[in-house]
Amino acid sequence: MGTKPSLISLALAASLLSSFASAQSPVDEHLVVIGRQADTPLNIAANVAVITADDIVLSGAKDLAGLLRGQSAIQISDSGTGPVFAMRGFGAGQAANNTLVLVDGRRLNNIDIAAPSLNAVSLSQIERIEVLSGSAGVLYGDQAVGGVINIITKRSQENTGGASLTGGSFGSLGTAMDFSAALNERWSLFVGGNFDKSDNYRDHAVSESGSVLGRIEYRGDGQRFFAEASYYDDDRELAGSLTAEELAANPRQANAANSSDYQHNLTKAGRLGYEHSLTDHWTLAADLDASDTQVNYISWGGVGETERQLISLTPKAIGRYQTEAGELKLVTGVDLSRGESEFTSAYMERGNTQELWAAFAQASVPLTKSLSYVVGGRYAEVQDDIRDQNTFPQGGKLDNDAHALELGLNYRPVQGHRFYLRGEDNFRFAKVDEQAYTSQDSLRPQTGRSYEAGWDYQGAEQALRLSLYRLTLEDEIVFDPSADTPVGGYFPGANINADESRRYGAMLDWDWQLNDTISLGVDYQYTDAEFTAGLNDGKALSWVAKHSGRMYVSAQFADYWSAYVDAAYTGERFVEGDNTNVGAQMDAFWLTNAAVSFRKDALSATLRLDNLFDEAYAASGFYSDWGNGYYPGEGRKVSLTLGLRY
Repeated sequence: MGTKPSLISLALAASLLSSFASAQSPVDEHLVVIGRQADTPLNIAANVAVITADDIVLSGAKDLAGLLRGQSAIQISDSGTGPVFAMRGFGAGQAANNTLVLVDGRRLNNIDIAAPSLNAVSLSQIERIEVLSGSAGVLYGDQAVGGVINIITKRSQENTGGASLTGGSFGSLGTAMDFSAALNERWSLFVGGNFDKSDNYRDHAVSESGSVLGRIEYRGDGQRFFAEASYYDDDRELAGSLTAEELAANPRQANAANSSDYQHNLTKAGRLGYEHSLTDHWTLAADLDASDTQVNYISWGGVGETERQLISLTPKAIGRYQTEAGELKLVTGVDLSRGESEFTSAYMERGNTQELWAAFAQASVPLTKSLSYVVGGRYAEVQDDIRDQNTFPQGGKLDNDAHALELGLNYRPVQGHRFYLRGEDNFRFAKVDEQAYTSQDSLRPQTGRSYEAGWDYQGAEQALRLSLYRLTLEDEIVFDPSADTPVGGYFPGANINADESRRYGAMLDWDWQLNDTISLGVDYQYTDAEFTAGLNDGKALSWVAKHSGRMYVSAQFADYWSAYVDAAYTGERFVEGDNTNVGAQMDAFWLTNAAVSFRKDALSATLRLDNLFDEAYAASGFYSDWGNGYYPGEGRKVSLTLGLRY
């Protein structure tokens, strides 16, 4: 492995972070960032789900993958470097570039094709998670194609805190802590941190990771100021892929060709923000974000290093006016960012700079007390400055632009019921390393349009959400192993703008509080994703399950005890990259998890069993004419967590 995370450095970072911080709206029924202004799910013309801190605790889940699998049509892949979330019918290779992940509104997605570091945020630090299924090109622009996942971290103006210790299968050990303090009536502080280590399910898969998050916030006199700093250190061995025969014989083995492979990721991030109420109707706000990441690795025996820096500024104005029909809401702003990345390996030296600017505006207008519409637009431009010793030896500058429009209707005929219709454009620009490896002159922006209709019901005992959607894409940016290799290229294939594709589907979520002690629920998702032009016209998109879902039941009993069971289903699908559908589909599978918890006063204990029936499955895979490769999913895992909160 690479340099190991240092507990001393984590402790030092924690002490330094006590002087920094980030803001967040008070925890209530309002969303914080979805819509880029506070609102409730029933007032937004979109499919929005909220997972609360109580939901997280009840599940006993130890990471985001275990918590979100099967919810809101999220399909998860993992090739050993961390989970990747896919929404609305994207394969594992494109999921990280078409699902936008935010932490308190800050983009976690990288400027290159590397997936966001989802393990950088401990579940113990999360207050709730907002999941918007579908495109959000107007409000968020680049990469908000299949959906948006916004992770809201804890904030309190009271003196609270907690700590936990977890141990379990495969030599797993984890610790977490957090505390909040009200420094006075206007200033508050939050600090949280965690450290985890494990031998993991497979051979040559040892991992150690740690993170620290700190924020300080001021509120008063119509103003809000916040500052935040975070540190993330993840070091893991990489076991590599297996053939189908190796997977069946022993899924825990490592690929002998990857015996020295590892990846070590160090990320430091900071954020400043200010908000000021100009009048009773208008508020101005701006966030300044900066991050610096260094990744050292060995892949297939070759040594490499990636460095990336990103700085962004997002000023906006929010207006609210009361009318006889309801509240008129306006939001407009500008997004500015500059990202730099340097890639060095045994066969490549590459440097990329990407500058992006965008302007957007959205209005939610009440027509009557029960009917409103939303309209908005965004325009964005991006410039790439590419330097690659093989494919761009003289360097090159590329300019692209894209736009998105939105129109939606929201109808609430009676209390607890909501119907909505929504059409929205989406786009994504090529990542910095995608543009540097294409046989085209340059990659055009990927563009698309999403149509959605839905009905929500929220009652005292039951909640139901039903939605239908259609998503069409043009110039989808993918890696095609059969494409012409770029001049100067060093491996077969290239990034291309693919043929047109279409996805349509349905989502049904039902939750029922049966009585004071028992609740249960079912999620079902149908996804039909296929090419609609070119040589693969009519073929199914790979790694997209047509049927998926989840069901759960929870029970509170004997005052201090609770039990929870869920089962997530993933249907048959073609292995990633098999877009001609020549291979057999992979088998469907169920993953069942269970937890039993005890909580009394400040003390808690949770026993969690992941993959209860030890189901054998592939968490990721890829198609190749020379033989497919598969990454085994984790087998049965038992963990026990002891906690203290005050």
